[in-house]
Amino acid sequence: MDVINVVLADDHVLVRDGIKALLEDQSGIVVIDEASNGKEALEVITRNKPHVLIVDIRMPEMNGIEVVGEMSKFHKDVRTLVLSMHDSEEYVVQAIQAGADGYLLKGASKEEFLKAVTKVASGGKYFTGDVSAIIMNNFVNGNTNRTKIHNSASKENTFKLTKREKQILGLVLELKNNKDIADELQISKRTAEVHRFNLMKKLEVSNLKELTDKVKEFGLV
Repeated sequence: MDVINVVLADDHVLVRDGIKALLEDQSGIVVIDEASNGKEALEVITRNKPHVLIVDIRMPEMNGIEVVGEMSKFHKDVRTLVLSMHDSEEYVVQAIQAGADGYLLKGASKEEFLKAVTKVASGGKYFTGDVSAIIMNNFVNGNTNRTKIHNSASKENTFKLTKREKQILGLVLELKNNKDIADELQISKRTAEVHRFNLMKKLEVSNLKELTDKVKEFGLV
């Protein structure tokens, strides 16, 4: 393609302005529209049909991962690059499962950012070096497919949660974020992120709805 048409979706105007200035300083990249929330992002995509959507995770109305999921279903030709300040494995896993073509941290260098945009626009995948190789291997090998358990007699023994995992589960169900969990349990935010990711992985779920359904199905609380 001669020109890469980009849509930016981030609820912070200053962030969008900075990204736009960086991109449009390069020949061959044009920011054709912007959105300040997830719902607006989908409307803008439908109207403009860009080559690439650069989307933040934390946004009102609809978060970035939900937007990516909708894009994967209804706008398959539009490539998606998640640009986030969150480097937790949980967010990365959810973004990839939703169908993201790339995941980059906001602290990335200008060179890496531009490389990610052009790689994704050309049909490739780009995930920052901070993404765990173990996670990537799981996806490459197809190990993220969830297995449904139909034998009700073995349900109560299917998931054996530790005391800490039960604490984390209770707080997640209370809609606590990682910082809230860290404060509640007096642990670091990073430790809270790891515990939460491990819990989601152990229960074979990728979002809150799936987690809630699994808790009800197996009577975990």
